[in-house]
Amino acid sequence: MISLNHMKKFLAIYLGTMEDDSFKKWMAMPEAERKEIEQKGMAAWMKWGQDHAASIIDNGSPIGKTKRTDKNGVADTKNAISGYAVVQAETHEEAAKMFENHPHFTIFPGTSVEIMECLPMPTMSE
Repeated sequence: MISLNHMKKFLAIYLGTMEDDSFKKWMAMPEAERKEIEQKGMAAWMKWGQDHAASIIDNGSPIGKTKRTDKNGVADTKNAISGYAVVQAETHEEAAKMFENHPHFTIFPGTSVEIMECLPMPTMSE
C-alpha cells in the first residue's frame, strides 16, 4: 500500500477551443447524435473518475469565460483551458498516464490534457 503523504499533487488542465476542427465537427453534428454521444461521454468520464477515485483530490469543473489582470488593469481574454482537476500520484509520469485515452479527447472534442506538478511554496530563510 502506498503512503498518501508521499504522493505529489498535480494540476490537470483540460484544453480545447471552439476554433479547433474537432469542435467544429462536434457542433456540425445533428443535435440528437451529439446528445447521444454526450451521454456516452459523461458515462465514460464518470467511469474514469471511479477508476481513479483514490487519486483524485478535486474533480474540478468546466471553466467559464476568462478575464486577464495585469499592470494595465482588467480585460477580457481567451485561452484553450476548458476545465481542470487535481490528482495525486507518486510521479509526474504516473499522473500523466491517468489521463491516457481520457473521454475529454476520445469522445468529447477536447484536444488534450496537460498535467503539471503543484510544487511546494518556497519559504523565506532567516
